[in-house]
Amino acid sequence: MPRRKVPLQSPSLATGDAEDEGITHYVEDDSVSEAQPRKRVRWDGDIEGPGEDETGEDSSSAAAVEKICLAATCQFGRIACAYYDPVKCTIYVFEDTAENQHFDLTKALLEQASPDIVLTSSKADDNFIDVCQDHMEGSGGTFQIRPHKEFIALKGRDRLLSLRILSELSIYQEHDGHPSDPELGPEPRNAYDFMRRRKEMGSDPLMQKWNASVRLANFASVESSPLCLGTIGALLEHLVRVRAVGDLDEEGIGGLEVRNIEPLPLLDVMQINADALFSLQVFEDENHASIHSDKTKEGLSLFGILDNTKTTLGRALMREWFLRPSMSLPVIQGRHDAVECFVRPDNITTATSMHGHLQGTKNIPRVLTVMKAGKAKVSDWQGLVKFAFHALLLRDALAELNHAGGVEILLDALDVASFREIGNAVNETIDWEESTNAGRVCVKSHVDEELDNLKHIYHGIDAVLSKVATRVSATVPSDYASSLNVVYFPQLGFLVCVPMQDEWHGEAGIKVLDGWTFQFSSEFHVYFKSQEMHDMDTHIGDLHPAIVDREIEIVQALQDRMLTYADGIGRACDICAELDCLLSFAEVSRSYDYRRPCMTEENVIDIKQGRHPLQELVVDTFVPNDTFIVGGVGIGSTAEETSGEDDSTEADARYPRNSVIIALIQYMAQIGCFVPAESAKLGIVDKIFTRIQTRESISRVQSAFMIDLNQVSLALRNATPRSLILLDEFGKGTLSADGAGLFCGVLKFLLAGGDRCPKVVATTHFHEIFHDDLLSPYKLPITFLHMQVLLASVFHEPIVPADSIDVADEDKDDENRTVLARGDKITYLYKVANGFSLHSHAITCAELFGVPRRVTQRASHVSQLLARHEICQLLDEDMSDSERHSLEEAEEVCRRFLAWDLSPLNQKRDEPVREALARILGRNE
Repeated sequence: MPRRKVPLQSPSLATGDAEDEGITHYVEDDSVSEAQPRKRVRWDGDIEGPGEDETGEDSSSAAAVEKICLAATCQFGRIACAYYDPVKCTIYVFEDTAENQHFDLTKALLEQASPDIVLTSSKADDNFIDVCQDHMEGSGGTFQIRPHKEFIALKGRDRLLSLRILSELSIYQEHDGHPSDPELGPEPRNAYDFMRRRKEMGSDPLMQKWNASVRLANFASVESSPLCLGTIGALLEHLVRVRAVGDLDEEGIGGLEVRNIEPLPLLDVMQINADALFSLQVFEDENHASIHSDKTKEGLSLFGILDNTKTTLGRALMREWFLRPSMSLPVIQGRHDAVECFVRPDNITTATSMHGHLQGTKNIPRVLTVMKAGKAKVSDWQGLVKFAFHALLLRDALAELNHAGGVEILLDALDVASFREIGNAVNETIDWEESTNAGRVCVKSHVDEELDNLKHIYHGIDAVLSKVATRVSATVPSDYASSLNVVYFPQLGFLVCVPMQDEWHGEAGIKVLDGWTFQFSSEFHVYFKSQEMHDMDTHIGDLHPAIVDREIEIVQALQDRMLTYADGIGRACDICAELDCLLSFAEVSRSYDYRRPCMTEENVIDIKQGRHPLQELVVDTFVPNDTFIVGGVGIGSTAEETSGEDDSTEADARYPRNSVIIALIQYMAQIGCFVPAESAKLGIVDKIFTRIQTRESISRVQSAFMIDLNQVSLALRNATPRSLILLDEFGKGTLSADGAGLFCGVLKFLLAGGDRCPKVVATTHFHEIFHDDLLSPYKLPITFLHMQVLLASVFHEPIVPADSIDVADEDKDDENRTVLARGDKITYLYKVANGFSLHSHAITCAELFGVPRRVTQRASHVSQLLARHEICQLLDEDMSDSERHSLEEAEEVCRRFLAWDLSPLNQKRDEPVREALARILGRNE
């Protein structure tokens, strides 16, 4: 059905109790407003209005079904959303992701999805709600604030697992197209009919839920995204409510037509999920050293070595770049141009000074927020002045850069006149020394004449109080008080202070003179109001509150004046954060000898002497390698990597696989950093999928192998010709024959895509797949590679490894391969070479780590039988004479031990147990 977009009136925002009362939105189609009456949509799902118009057509079903509905929420700086496309019958989900202060990600999601209806939680951030409301008002859509109970993650997960696409396997989907099958009976209308129907179909609701929880990760990784699960639940509940009202359908969520669930890829942003980030060690949280602290810090990770930012905004922007690498060539090349400018030798001093200026700035957006709330402190005003000062110095430093074509555009955002006016206005108004002493914002002299008069009177009040005290003391009897003072208390005014008399502590109490009124007393003094004090209150007034009020008015006026520059300051803050990130990239690139990659539109990865950015920091020597992969044509596959990395040797913990280096270099290039390689020509990659590490947990339903299958399934469903897939030892978690078959099947499925085949790097030890033309280099566009090893004899003479088979020598005999003798050594070179290897050297590794020679010889014999499919020969083996003699001796020893009489009468006195045991077993010779 073609989709009809209905223009809607401006939506209204929710008010009142969000949990108890609904929000009514009036939806009107301007083109048919006279023929079709308006309807009211409420929270409880009831749609009021006539079910049919005068022509007899349904007025509430067709338009509602074809509308795109999006549910989104944002809490604690993280955003998630899900929307349903009624044309494709697909639910698109966006996992929990950090959002910035400008809500750029929210705006991008709304623009990309173009929803007709937006739902959000009543507990979502206020600014997020404002952004969604403004967008829907501009697009003419409907905006609703739903109760938070609809966005609970647990409910959302239950609703998601109720979808047929997840809960029903193919064996149970044979009846989906025959709802009126007489053998199955009518549609279930209650719980008993439902259970009977499921049993007749051979299914079980508990089994269906289990199937759904297992298959969920095949479509999207949302188990660790509570906000995303909540939005999915709210979306499904809305769709069920609209469908029930429009079609009078009571099937609930199971009746929704959902053909697919896909992650929502942002335009111009690389898609990389949490599993891939974990496998590539992009982020690594380390717990605090103290067990009493729940804080974490960044460990050895890519973010940890690239993050040298000096500001809070810079660190937040850096993390945003890491979570959402760019796919826009102009953006990536602009960042590379800036980094190239900063790493130039003649710009190093200037770049260092710029980083120092950034270190002196504070989180200015937070300062502006505090100012808008009227709660700015002295430190906030000082931070604003320091930002204006350092921004001017930054602009001067930018102007001094040589070959600064990549950063000249940043100069326009740093307005010199505005920052000078901000700094001068604040410095000329606020008295920093007095503010520090008073603990509040104080105003300088000669700023306001009225304030200066109040302060002049306040500072000279001591002399006035002394004169008044002398005059009052003349009217006070000498026996009443030997001395008195006139004091001033803010908000209490002027008071007469008289020392406390001893007799006033008795029952008579404090004696009050005529014309005086008692105010309060302390342990040593009593305070009164006299007529003179009332006169001073009237004529002089309460000075301190008057001064504070006047200063507040002046500071408020200054604050309003500063807020007029808020937009310019915000742009300058964004520029400073971007500069902070680019300077950090430049510092790291200069320190670790990173080179600028050449970004191209071609779908290619061509790396010369690539290195791992993390592993090279923790090893004495790192061996770089070359890589060349073309997407859409074939697969670049590391067919086998030697046992030095796969059989748990020491080198496994120190040297990474070449596939991880490829992904990290591509990832670093698209976030805007230089890469650890001599040179690199890289095309844009839109998605990175990995099957490298398995993150197991007792809370997950899946086994380790099922988790691996989920990761591969997710890659196969969502990969494009520009995607990069890393498969490391896929299939090793199950029976070797089944694992090898799955590995071959996955590669051939990818190859069947032809020009739409993604870039794939695969490693395996399944040598059997290279036999019988399962993966023939002559028939399939696969490049076979292996990791070189160096074999040395007992005489320290190098042995040429004959097990590295080039494509041209594929028919080489197994018997001609080198067999290591006792004492021979093996050294792993970690150098990629052409051809594939049919020997893992696992037995040699076992000997190096102390496994007895007789065990490794037996393992070598069995391995050869398995390779020739002659394992049945083991059944015909007979024991040798020495083995038979050893077995007989062991049997005799066992019989003697069992026949040993342990009764006290048959034991020799004072004979040690060890000697008695040796005598019985015949071992005392």
